[in-house]
Amino acid sequence: MRLWTRVPGSRRTAGACGIPRVLGRFVVPALCAALFAAPLWFMVVGSLRPAGLPPPRTLELFPPEPTLAAYARLPRLIPLFTYLANSALVVALAVPLTVLVASLTGFGLRLLTPAARRRVVLGLLVVLLVPVTGVWATRFELFRLAGVVDTYVPLLAPAALAGSPFLVLLYVWSFGGIPDTQLGAARLEGAGWLTIWRRVALPQVRPATMAVAVLAFTFHWSNFIDPLLYLHNGDRYTYPLGLQFLRLLNPTDWPLLMAGCVIATVPCAVVFLLAQRILLNDNPLTALRSGGRR
Repeated sequence: MRLWTRVPGSRRTAGACGIPRVLGRFVVPALCAALFAAPLWFMVVGSLRPAGLPPPRTLELFPPEPTLAAYARLPRLIPLFTYLANSALVVALAVPLTVLVASLTGFGLRLLTPAARRRVVLGLLVVLLVPVTGVWATRFELFRLAGVVDTYVPLLAPAALAGSPFLVLLYVWSFGGIPDTQLGAARLEGAGWLTIWRRVALPQVRPATMAVAVLAFTFHWSNFIDPLLYLHNGDRYTYPLGLQFLRLLNPTDWPLLMAGCVIATVPCAVVFLLAQRILLNDNPLTALRSGGRR
């Protein structure tokens, strides 16, 4: 006795239902990724063109005679490695400080009463709307009076204020998902607020920490205005400032400029991919060790 009967067209129906799922999971994300990756690709292609050539007039997916001559010429025109080392030093100091201040501030706001928290969040939104150009003159005068102009202190000062109110708000939103019962139970066990922040709260908002770290890295690595305002000694210049001098030195050498842009972009892309890799694994150390084996 047959316990089931085949419904005509059932296979075609299942296949038809699977097409939108494939489009939504693979095709659409691939198209979006290609859209955002296209400028990076054309930047790399432009850096591989022979020296002295202008930008191509038509769409060029790959140069006819690719060469790395532009990358070889960069250290001869500017102190490339000095600028990169200065930027790396600023980032190495600023990113951990930004994460520390933003997470502590966000956790402190989480401990406020709901009414007080709403008022502080509203204040942060107001501060976020203030244009940065409106405080340039005041900040420069404060740093001049403090005697720290032509040092890295003005470049690290934003990190001491969490970089941006947006990063604090990101932590406030993330810490808001931690139940009050967890915090209360930790307090009953005798833990202080700093211990609770470090052992209870931070491990539960690791995606927010990764996002704040990536955003802070991108900001400080690509920061051009602050070095331009505060740094006078060429030995302290960061890479974005050196890249601007390269553009002024030889504005018509398109492959050379694109090579400099590629070098500036690669660290940000690597940090983003590494952070994504860590978030997709339960153990960050395991993610770092198995990065090349999966």
